[in-house]
Amino acid sequence: MKTSLIASAALLALFPLGAVAQDRVLTISVYAFAQDDFKTLVYDPFEKQCGCKLVVETGNSVERLAKMEANKANPVVDMAVVSMADALSASRKGLVEKIDPSKLTNFGKLYDLAKDPNGDGMSVGYTFYATSIAYRSDKMKIDTWADLLKPEYVGHVAFPNVTTNQGPPALYMLGLALGKDTPDLKGPIEAVGEKKDDIVTFYEKSSQLIQLMQQEEIWAAPIGRFSWAGFTKLDLPVAWATPKEGQTGGMNVMVVTKGSKNQDLALQFMDFWLSTDIQTKLAEKLIDSPANKDVKVSEAAANNLTYGEDTAKSLKLIPSAAALDNRDAWLKVWNDKVGQ
Repeated sequence: MKTSLIASAALLALFPLGAVAQDRVLTISVYAFAQDDFKTLVYDPFEKQCGCKLVVETGNSVERLAKMEANKANPVVDMAVVSMADALSASRKGLVEKIDPSKLTNFGKLYDLAKDPNGDGMSVGYTFYATSIAYRSDKMKIDTWADLLKPEYVGHVAFPNVTTNQGPPALYMLGLALGKDTPDLKGPIEAVGEKKDDIVTFYEKSSQLIQLMQQEEIWAAPIGRFSWAGFTKLDLPVAWATPKEGQTGGMNVMVVTKGSKNQDLALQFMDFWLSTDIQTKLAEKLIDSPANKDVKVSEAAANNLTYGEDTAKSLKLIPSAAALDNRDAWLKVWNDKVGQ
């Protein structure tokens, strides 16, 4: 009986500690991409370090932002990863908190473009990608984005639909090349529309392009760097263009939910994700291009990532405000001029 009482007392003494540990729950909202790898490389190690539990919700940006807005009065997620433009949209709707950089020990290690992507202090970039042109170096030469519309090349080009992630950035750079770089993208869309019957296809998914290139139906296409690895495996001379106007691309960022009761834990997790160690592991697995400038990767990994300070400085990203304020106009002009 005495032994049983001692055991019961010991259990009672331990129980409150266990309850406290269980109360430390961080709910994050992320893209569904590579979640098995994220669990192994990021989530499990963080849980071990913080003694807390991570609850992971996945989905596309539209779904996840809608959920954040629907639960604005009583947040159900503590932090989220979204695109730059979606972060600005969330900020405009009052869904996110300002981030205190002093609470992120790895903030100083980030490339400048990742420190405050929208210039409002409401987000921090954790990965970005370049968008340029994959092209047959034995068939053509790319000096400028405008080369895509040259008469001798345009009949061998696939161009991204305006509704895809790559569509607006490619049009943005084409507009720069043509001297028609207004936020409504009207100039480059009209230029594409004039050549719409020559362009091989307006693609929806980059996975389509590998087969088209393999079958020599296309010689060139604007793509995101994350799609580049598939082209390097073709038994063809395919190169990555460095046009004189530069490269464009996109960035994913982290935000903290306004009204979250776990903001300090959310910042702790963000800092962990931005660390040199974690960013290196994700880069070597070709999951994310690192926003941490201290990351060093193998040559093989670097060739398949958006990597290095020179690349980071060369990226010309569409300002988030321009993207949010002109999306409907882009689609309307596209439908009028291209009709896809």
